[in-house]
Amino acid sequence: MTFGSTGLPADNPFSAPSDLPFGLPPFDRIRPDHYRPAFAAGMAGQRAEVEAIATDPEPATFVNTVEALERSGALLTRVAQVFFNLTSSVLTDELAAIEAEVTPQLAAHSDAIHLDRRLFARLAALHAVQHDSPAGSGADSSADSGADSGADSGLDDEQQRLLDRYHTDFVRAGAALQPAQQDRLREINAELATLGTAFKNDLLADTVELAVHVSDRAELDGLPDGAISAAEQAASPRGLDGYLLTLGLPSSQPELEQLTHRGLRERLHRASVARGGRGSAHDTRAAVARVVALRAERAVLLGYPDHAGYVIEDETAGSLAAVDAMLSGLIAPAVANAEREAAELESALHADGHDGPLQAWDWPYYARIVRDRTYQVDVASLQPYFELERVVTDGIFFAANALYGLSFTPRTDLAGYADDVQVFEVTTEDGAALGLFLADWYARDSKRGGAWMSSFVDQSRLLDAAPVIVINLNVPRPAAGEPTLLTLDEVETAFHEFGHVLHGLLSDVRYPKLSGTNVPRDFVEFPSQVNEMWGFHPEVLPRYARHHVTGEPLTQAVIDALIASRAYGQGFTTTEYLAATLLDLEWHRLTPAAAAAIGPDDVITFERDALARNGVALERIPPRYRSTYFAHIFAGGYSAGYYSYLWSEVLDADMVEWFAENGGLRRENGRRFADHLLSRGGSVDPLAAFVAVRGRAPRVEPLLARRHLQTS
Repeated sequence: MTFGSTGLPADNPFSAPSDLPFGLPPFDRIRPDHYRPAFAAGMAGQRAEVEAIATDPEPATFVNTVEALERSGALLTRVAQVFFNLTSSVLTDELAAIEAEVTPQLAAHSDAIHLDRRLFARLAALHAVQHDSPAGSGADSSADSGADSGADSGLDDEQQRLLDRYHTDFVRAGAALQPAQQDRLREINAELATLGTAFKNDLLADTVELAVHVSDRAELDGLPDGAISAAEQAASPRGLDGYLLTLGLPSSQPELEQLTHRGLRERLHRASVARGGRGSAHDTRAAVARVVALRAERAVLLGYPDHAGYVIEDETAGSLAAVDAMLSGLIAPAVANAEREAAELESALHADGHDGPLQAWDWPYYARIVRDRTYQVDVASLQPYFELERVVTDGIFFAANALYGLSFTPRTDLAGYADDVQVFEVTTEDGAALGLFLADWYARDSKRGGAWMSSFVDQSRLLDAAPVIVINLNVPRPAAGEPTLLTLDEVETAFHEFGHVLHGLLSDVRYPKLSGTNVPRDFVEFPSQVNEMWGFHPEVLPRYARHHVTGEPLTQAVIDALIASRAYGQGFTTTEYLAATLLDLEWHRLTPAAAAAIGPDDVITFERDALARNGVALERIPPRYRSTYFAHIFAGGYSAGYYSYLWSEVLDADMVEWFAENGGLRRENGRRFADHLLSRGGSVDPLAAFVAVRGRAPRVEPLLARRHLQTS
């Protein structure tokens, strides 16, 4: 058997960089049995590279320490980017078993690097030279220094940014802790890695199990034909007769807007909010309690009062107090707006012949009725005008071309990781190749809920790497031969996620650690939220909003009504979001003692009390995510960071005004936004990038106006 330089057999696809265009992984050649040896070889290879850096007898320089770290771990990066993208999109039992095994190994591997006192001494020496402070600031005095600085005082801005990022990451990872503290930190990180994987997989399994089976088509009254067809398609692979309503990630399911059958609405809602908390084999409450306790302990170990303080210090918000100040001014007006909406909807419920109070499963249905009546537009009836391919080609791609000069060409000769994954080559306006874009639009039982962007290859001039970016949605699959018709929310989600795609595609930095969306969590949602505006822009919407059979465009009157109707229901929307945000922060501001006192049976009680303390315990408006299925914070990167969407929306609303003030969909505007912000990734201060485009610091007033939350 032939072995490559990585120590892997030559027939393992990860043994060498992909020979496909732009480094696209050779999905058709990758088998599950390739992953374990590739992970093992990747970790061993990077440990050897890091050992060489840490023991280099030459004084520390930017090139032999920081840049060397950026070059290390190429094999591990290749396998990890493929593997973890696939466990989110096409998870199998075999991949789940591998994930459960390698995740704690990867946590230990990361700790081995970040807690290496020799390596940290070299970084600290370089950092001290740049900041004219004592070498090793913050490090334990017993750290094995031996790392005189090579006087790299002439770093350019991006190099300085990268050095600062590495130094911060090592300090926050515990590099300056005593050995005994580091040992405990390793134990915590390993257990958290295992718990995060378990939470994700249990939530997916419970979400699949709780899908609502419907035998009688009459109960589906109100759903468009396409949605009924998709429900029939979902039932077939499970051997069920009739129809299956699968569950999306948030509490409020989209079908609740359209189903006239109140009993089915209730079944669907109760299934949604039961996920992870019903005592099944996939109950997530024990994981929630344990994760919170471990994060609280780790925060104190690292010198912070709580996990929220630890997380937010490294975001653009800077402090928990700043986040609290933003949120506190929004709660009262949001809830007041929601209560006014509830009274109006309850009147509609009673007019429909129902007694009793408005329930959570009634709210979306009657909100649609009142909205459509108020604005004289039936939003659900417009679904035939939002055919997926036209939305993508004549909407998303059109706007990207008009703003950024990008073109997207299908590459049918390149295979994705599933049969229905599309691959596009992306070129600039001068015809230069930029990278690849993969689109995975459809829901499947093996795909986690929600929508997201990720990458298989990050752009980097240092590594001569072009971006390979993937987008995932969960659009129900129609029957064979039928068109894929999107809801208005799905259209908005597609434009949103494509904003992340643009952030990755347009990246133009030297170092992979600063590439694309590698920016603070409370800034990363900003460009994607800005991109939502183009879905409803008067120069874009009429191009793609055409009937999929007749080609008839929406009339201007309908377009105007549609855009106006989007302002309706901000009380509900803001309150459900705030409830989830405040719940996240309540979990993560617990002290270790308080967190340790919470057991699995206490999770629901804690959630109820936390919502009540913050004034958002509205029975008719559950949090957008309840604790037991809050994947963002218990299986993703948003712990103590779900506030980021609203924080980013402050920037978004202000930037949308800038585009409007400067003529909207113009190439000049796109060029400025790309040159000063999208292309810079993490190589510049995020708020400085905002100012470079906007010309001033962000203001909150545009957001308050958008959400009808003026407080005076």
